[in-house]
Amino acid sequence: MSIKDKLIGTNPLGFGTAPLGNMFRNIPEAEAEATVDAAWEQGIRYFDTAPFYGAGLSEIRLGKALAKHKRSEYVLSTKVGRLVLDEVEDAKARDLGEKGGLFEHGLPNKIVNDYTATATLRSIEDSLKRLGTDYLDIVYVHDVAQDFYGDEWLAKFEEARTGAFRVLTQLREQGVIKAWGLGVNRVEPLELTLDLQEAQPDGFLLAGRYTLLDHERALQRLMPAAIARNVDIVVGGPYSSGVLAGGSTFEYQQASPEVLARVERIRALAARHNISVKAAALQFVLANPAVASVIPGASRPERLLEDRAALAEKVPADFWRELREQGLVAANAPLPA
Repeated sequence: MSIKDKLIGTNPLGFGTAPLGNMFRNIPEAEAEATVDAAWEQGIRYFDTAPFYGAGLSEIRLGKALAKHKRSEYVLSTKVGRLVLDEVEDAKARDLGEKGGLFEHGLPNKIVNDYTATATLRSIEDSLKRLGTDYLDIVYVHDVAQDFYGDEWLAKFEEARTGAFRVLTQLREQGVIKAWGLGVNRVEPLELTLDLQEAQPDGFLLAGRYTLLDHERALQRLMPAAIARNVDIVVGGPYSSGVLAGGSTFEYQQASPEVLARVERIRALAARHNISVKAAALQFVLANPAVASVIPGASRPERLLEDRAALAEKVPADFWRELREQGLVAANAPLPA
């Protein structure tokens, strides 16, 4: 099975809606809805969300904004692995591993990590209610990786393998969902999943690990294996948490001097060829044949317009050649030219 086959139309650009969960800032309701509307107007028909994004806030906002469109006209993915409870907690005090403070402006509902079969079914039921829809196209097992669980990540992975993986496989076979996979910020869980005999995912959502700044680890084994097994990759975080889009954060934290220096070299090269760094970032990702879609996040309507324009930008072959010659991309990275 292939996620690429399930995406509507030929637009490889999707919308990652983590920012709609008030990631980093308190986003007004009208602005959140306008951002989804802008995505639609730009021809985007694939929308990704998760209960984790603002303790359900992203799902609620996305569902409300998409309610004006026919359900058959777009593809919707969400995630399992966390339950959002009625009980409240201090959002600023949540233990989010390496991502502390990410959604401190989200809803105060308590979030519980749980990858068991029972929790997976409940999570899907809750997501359907928040999204206001009667079915999901794709479900990803969320963040079962080192950045959230440290040395305990393999234990969490095993919980997901015997729980969420099996439930999602059954739901796919029953036609309740169309596809499933993992949505993570690390390469290792995806490699481990591909090695399993029992789990047969349709695709993976890999955030931040296949970008202009960070792609060598993914190229070693994951991308070739995914192609060989017809498991598509959806790339999230193509701007490396913002540093490739004019920001100063990498991995959701202040970028190091080394990272900023590398970005500056890319920016200088792009300026010399009169192109945007966003265009280079998006088109680099999509040049890999394993990649089915790229889903940058946005919290303002104008960002979606920038993304669409960047995708259509003409990038000269000399830019890619010089990028390789200067060692700014791996020697084995596929390039658009």
